[in-house]
Order: sequence, then structure tokens, then C-alpha cells
Amino acid sequence: MLLEGDQLIIVVVIVVILIFGANKIPDLAKSLGRASGEFQKGKVEAEIEVQKLKASANAPASQPAEDPHAKLLKAASELGVPTDGKTDADIQADIKKTLG
Repeated sequence: MLLEGDQLIIVVVIVVILIFGANKIPDLAKSLGRASGEFQKGKVEAEIEVQKLKASANAPASQPAEDPHAKLLKAASELGVPTDGKTDADIQADIKKTLG
């Protein structure tokens, strides 16, 4: 004999009361609510992570490597080393002197 939907729920509730006792049911419901909340939170975090991964996969490849001369000029500028009329080797030597 198969039980119908309402009858099945009633039987399950009676079995739960017999197993855990009436005093434990509120605690079980609270624990079930917390577990459900944690599951939902984890689900949302996972979806956000998947979106980030998709966005990074769709993003263009990393920017091309910066020109070595441009890097040298940038470093000199940040250190206050003059670069006018100097070769890269001269600029490198001045940067080394500045750094000590």
C-alpha cells in the first residue's frame, strides 16, 4: 500500500516525533534552517566565482610586454634621473648611481 502525499507527510512527522521527541523538533528545525542558509550562501559565492572566471576567460590576453626603452624611461622618471640626450646605457648608469 502506497501512501498519498498528505498521508506520507503525516507519517514522516509522527516518525520524527517518535525518534527525536517533541522537545528536539524546534532545535532540528533551527539547525535545518541554518544549514539551508549556509547552502544558499555557498551557492551564491560559487556563482560569483564562476562569473569571475568566465569574465577573465573572455577578457583579452594580457597586455603586450612593455617596450624595454619605455620601462627604462619610466624608472628614470620615477627616480628623477634626467634622460634628455642620453643613451639607454647612460640612463642605466645614472639609475645605478642614484640607487647607490
